[in-house]
Amino acid sequence: MATVDVETIRERVNADWDRIVEVLSRKIALRAVSAEGITGEHMKRSAQFVADELAKVGVDARVVQSSNPDGTPGAWEVVGSRIVDPSAPTVLLYAHHDVQPVPDPADWDTDPWTATEIDGRLYGRGSADDGGGLAMHSGALKALGDDLKVNVRVFIEGEEEMGSPSFIPFIEAHRDEFASDVIIVADSGNWAPTIPSLTTSLRGNTCLDVTVRVLDHPVHSGQYGGPILDANTLAAMLIASLYDENGDVAVPGVRADEPIGGLQRDLDETQMRADAGIVDGYRLAGTGSIASRMWTKPSVTVIGFDAQPIEGSFNVIDHEATFRLSMRTAPTQRPEEAQRALADFLVAHAPFGAQVTVTPLENGMGWAMDPDAVATRDALEAMEEAFGVAPINQGQGGSIPFIPELQRLFPSAQVLVTGPEDPKANAHSPNESVSVEGLRDNVIAEALLLAKLGE
Repeated sequence: MATVDVETIRERVNADWDRIVEVLSRKIALRAVSAEGITGEHMKRSAQFVADELAKVGVDARVVQSSNPDGTPGAWEVVGSRIVDPSAPTVLLYAHHDVQPVPDPADWDTDPWTATEIDGRLYGRGSADDGGGLAMHSGALKALGDDLKVNVRVFIEGEEEMGSPSFIPFIEAHRDEFASDVIIVADSGNWAPTIPSLTTSLRGNTCLDVTVRVLDHPVHSGQYGGPILDANTLAAMLIASLYDENGDVAVPGVRADEPIGGLQRDLDETQMRADAGIVDGYRLAGTGSIASRMWTKPSVTVIGFDAQPIEGSFNVIDHEATFRLSMRTAPTQRPEEAQRALADFLVAHAPFGAQVTVTPLENGMGWAMDPDAVATRDALEAMEEAFGVAPINQGQGGSIPFIPELQRLFPSAQVLVTGPEDPKANAHSPNESVSVEGLRDNVIAEALLLAKLGE
């Protein structure tokens, strides 16, 4: 049985709720947009605010500036610890204090930098991603107080929204401050505001540029059109060859996984179509569950294409076309392996013998949870006690490269990915928000999880 029961924790969180909301509201107002400069004073202020708030709940927190791989100054990070017993398990709590930009405040229904509660949701940039994660950590530690039976380390990152360029050098330089038995990454979300989730997997990612060349120079389409296809058409043929008749990626050597830990509930197609804004009549590509197609099977997307704009176009056969592919890889496949398979396929399937050259770009490893770990069981039990319903685990189609890097650096640690987001959160988009009741239950769930891990 846990050190403290769910009702005790719920009472403590309810009593502390005004403070938790105030912390989140003040954090939103700091406008910690890392895209405006990760070394800026606004980011330093944000980090210091987080450190000060963590100190109020017993964490010996401080602000440290990281260094980029080239030695230049990096992001303002928050690190700290609360050691209750050197022989007790150690838990690392992760979140990030930087937020996405707001390109046009007019797209919002509220002031993006003023926390505003409407119909049970708190609106504001960073309310969910990842101010909600910070609120979870602060509220859980406050709720446990002297009942905390695990050692806690914290790492609150200042550049997650910029791709974490100094993440690895910083961790390696502070390895002792991150060594832990369990790592809780509070930067994901729930199935719904009232249904909790553990994130079971993240797809990896790889990118490459592809150039298709058919001529040394453009030629007149009336004179040569017919036997010579333009490079854009050849590129389209090459892209189409990546898929079979069902729309599944058909590249040998590119693997597909099934949902990690089994599929408890598939995604609702009607809701998914509405959320994505899919046009009427479009048939979803691929086979198998929608969840597997979005979480654990590979996908290839053309994210850039260099071609002659319509404005100024004339009757010539383009001699060369270049496009950029972004591939999401199965959680358990090395992205370098998938990238090589994709590159080999593209060269081997050059339409009509056109010249195809491939330039490999960045890779990011995917991640899969250990569904059988004790920490996983504890997390699921804590969530069910806090929310009052059984969790529905879910994968994520996107990539968070630092999570597999954490797992690589600390292979014996169990990684749990949680968070306060839900399908209505609009993270990275206008009208970002977090469910008030969902966040409250997330705080309770994290406090219960820390209690269970201390048994």
